[in-house]
Amino acid sequence: MTDRPETLLDLPLGTPGAGRIRYGAAMALYQQGKLSPAELEAWRIAAASDSRPADEVLAAHGLPAPPRQSPDAAATLSRLMEEAGAYLAPLHCPGAAELRRVLARRSPAALQPAAQGLPVVTAHLAAALAALAATHPALSAAIAASAPHLGWRVYDRYPPEEIGIAFATGHAFCPLLGPDAPFAEETAEFGLFLIAPHVLYRDHCHAAPELYLPLTGPHGWRFGPDRPLIVKPAHRPVWNDPHRPHLTKVGPTPFLGFYGWTGDIDEPARVLPATDWPQLEALRLMAEP
Repeated sequence: MTDRPETLLDLPLGTPGAGRIRYGAAMALYQQGKLSPAELEAWRIAAASDSRPADEVLAAHGLPAPPRQSPDAAATLSRLMEEAGAYLAPLHCPGAAELRRVLARRSPAALQPAAQGLPVVTAHLAAALAALAATHPALSAAIAASAPHLGWRVYDRYPPEEIGIAFATGHAFCPLLGPDAPFAEETAEFGLFLIAPHVLYRDHCHAAPELYLPLTGPHGWRFGPDRPLIVKPAHRPVWNDPHRPHLTKVGPTPFLGFYGWTGDIDEPARVLPATDWPQLEALRLMAEP
């Protein structure tokens, strides 16, 4: 996490401690000569609220909002990729080094996909970002700032009757790097993955080696049909070798994570039947203490 002050000024509303974090970012900008004393005082007053828009708080005190840059789509998406790289940098799990190499060789953003307002994104992305902001505010803010430029879509290569309607309508993914993504890459794919609370992503497998970087939690995993569920917290990477069976059960917080496929990205995933899906669909994981 790089905690760039300009990024932290735009934390999602309701982020715990957002007012304090914004004021800290404003102090850093003031020390760099980028804010006047009056502008710094305005952000100090705004620090009293985490959930109200800063501009609204400032206006209530008769103060103008400090001017902020409005970067273009390419710059905003590049910033998100920088934050993703910073998140990935210290990890030593399988697949991390290869994914770092893929991200390092990316070219400048050449495609800015039209934003797609999928219902699952509208309903659950803000809650996931609020949870992420508690530990990684700069990354959360970078995703939020990029939201108008993200081309969310659903994975429609599963037969709905096999993967289940709850997952088919309760997930979305957004390639950031790949064949049809802002950062062009022919042999790998990296992006964001969102699943609604309590949804079961049934047992499946695929040829692509896959690294999940879950940004929220808790969530359950297993690595073979009818095997026990393993509950994992946020920020615990999950590596899947090619054709390794895996399943995800989302907890009360929406699942938000990065995914990386580093080969065989055109091969479709397939569902692996299991006998206990009804019980897992009904299961409710507990929130982390």
